[in-house]
Amino acid sequence: MIELTYSGSFETVLTDEKKAALKEIHDNLYNKEGRGSDFLGWLDWPSTVQPEFMERIQKTADVIQEKAEVLVVIGIGGSYLGAKAALTALSPYFSKGGKKTEVLFAGHQVSGEYLKQLLTHLDGKEVMVNVISKSGKTTEPALAFRFLKKYMEDRYGDAAAERIIVTTDAEKGALVNLAIENGYERFVVPEDVGGRYSVFTAVGLLPIAAAGFSVSQLMAGAKDAEEAYQAFDPETNTAIRYAAARHYLYTEGYTTEVMATFEPKLAYVQEWWKQLFGESEGKEGKGIFPASVSFTTDLHSMGQYIQDGIRNLFESFLLIKESNEDLTVFEAENDGDELNYLAGISLQEFNHVAYKGTSSAHLDGGVPQMSLTIEKMDEFHLGHLFYFYMISCAYSAYLLDINPFDQPGVEDYKNNIFKLLEKPGY
Repeated sequence: MIELTYSGSFETVLTDEKKAALKEIHDNLYNKEGRGSDFLGWLDWPSTVQPEFMERIQKTADVIQEKAEVLVVIGIGGSYLGAKAALTALSPYFSKGGKKTEVLFAGHQVSGEYLKQLLTHLDGKEVMVNVISKSGKTTEPALAFRFLKKYMEDRYGDAAAERIIVTTDAEKGALVNLAIENGYERFVVPEDVGGRYSVFTAVGLLPIAAAGFSVSQLMAGAKDAEEAYQAFDPETNTAIRYAAARHYLYTEGYTTEVMATFEPKLAYVQEWWKQLFGESEGKEGKGIFPASVSFTTDLHSMGQYIQDGIRNLFESFLLIKESNEDLTVFEAENDGDELNYLAGISLQEFNHVAYKGTSSAHLDGGVPQMSLTIEKMDEFHLGHLFYFYMISCAYSAYLLDINPFDQPGVEDYKNNIFKLLEKPGY
């Protein structure tokens, strides 16, 4: 279970009117009714996923590890952020941690320099590719796949087909036809699961498993969260309480949420969170703007704004109780740096103290805040955390009377680019 604290009063947040609104949202969610209900497949996915599916994911991941030193995952938005967040959060900083297959990403931006250097990096290494796109025509991943498909065919010839895996729609789209034509192995993006909610499908599970992490533990954590946040009890359900506090602060004029962490490997969990909430809530002139900082680094930069800037933001700290590895400050003979007073304190303990000091300072500066604490960073707790944020996001968007599962504004920039490039039909 995630521990939640809030600097204000939940009695103020959870009025009778708010509880009634939350109860209606809860009932609509679990009856799969209301706006966007066609995209609620993620809601009970952890408890209903078939063992055969998990076995196939692991079997394919084993093949990737046997055949490839590098797996290139091609995707953008929800088609890469979940896997990227998990791999960054779980991996050692300076090595693959003994895992055979390195997972790299492409198609999440359009940088010729990045893609050319990626192709050079692949030379001399055994490679497989997993291209992820529901339609198969999203421009950024489609461009990357065009180059990588040619690279694989030039290098492996007919055997390239055995090294390309497609994750796409079940029945329609450019990638379906290409996979059938070339005999690529194919996984399905469920019709009722949107990209930013897809980390527990093949979209996220296959790259995570290929990197050597336990997807069974990830799903066990997600299932644990599904069960924990199912009951409607605003006094104990931390997902409901987090969403309710966010909405209350929004109505009080705090329109930006800054997620703060003290562990750099959570950077892509923050990026995944920003997409989840930004794309789910930012519609119809409404929505909390999701931003992120990494402390203590950003206390020496953005910390100034948080402390003394416009009072339109609140903080949500994401904290980890136990560090997987740590160092303890030792006493130096010559205390030239004047740090001997820290002797015996671990760096993780220092970060906990830094959190308390930062929290107190920002509260004094007029910044409301919440903290979410998980026990440790492993597959189980990460799976729980991902699900927690997804269910909280659904409540939060519905409190704004927003459909959490569409993204109409995303098409606007695409249409303008197509017009400028004179794409046929635009």
